[in-house]
Amino acid sequence: MENHIIDPHNYVAFTFFIGTMAMMAASVFFFFELNNTSSKWRTSVLVSGLITFIAAVHYYYMRGYNLETGESPTFFRYVDWILTVPLMCVEFYLITKKAGAKIALLWKLIFASLVMLVTGYIGEVLDPAQSVLWGVISGAAYFYIAYLIWFGEVAKLSQTAGPQVAKATRILAWFVLVGWAIYPLGYILGTDGGLFGIKLVQDKASALHAMDIVYNIADAINKIGFGLVIYALSRKED
Repeated sequence: MENHIIDPHNYVAFTFFIGTMAMMAASVFFFFELNNTSSKWRTSVLVSGLITFIAAVHYYYMRGYNLETGESPTFFRYVDWILTVPLMCVEFYLITKKAGAKIALLWKLIFASLVMLVTGYIGEVLDPAQSVLWGVISGAAYFYIAYLIWFGEVAKLSQTAGPQVAKATRILAWFVLVGWAIYPLGYILGTDGGLFGIKLVQDKASALHAMDIVYNIADAINKIGFGLVIYALSRKED
């Protein structure tokens, strides 16, 4: 990948650059703090570091791709999500494990996240003519994850794992409900004609550039924020 100079007015590339540096810095922080973390929370903090490290590598590549082609790196963004989003779901299992979370819960969360992402990619890139069908399946998987976290097994287990775990779980649940809500909007704008065949924007290219900026900011907030909540929990819980 060649080096490219970022135009001061190229806000898409700029946010890719900022996202790369922010998530790399977060990774360094989480990895260096592992030795200062109690053993029962070390895996959770390690996973937080892996999430931001994987994202940083992908963002570095996506920045180069965007500068070289001027296009939205949709494929590579989904590659990043398919690695990092399941790991974010794994965090819910790890922090409720001491309250009795079973391995079945882990697989439910991972499976639902993969269904959400794979069907989203199919509907946005491979089969946009059936974007409604794939969008409904992807949305159903998302709401299943949200249900598990807000009202299902994760929520119930967190209440018996102690007040700090319960508080951390609720904060992470808000990340899923609010922070992840931007992604369905990107899916709608990313499919021809919009979801349900409604033309929402006149200039799709401009809309995709705007969504790249929003995605980049949201990704950094969601992934780093997830890790910081886990890190704070590891300092409050003995």
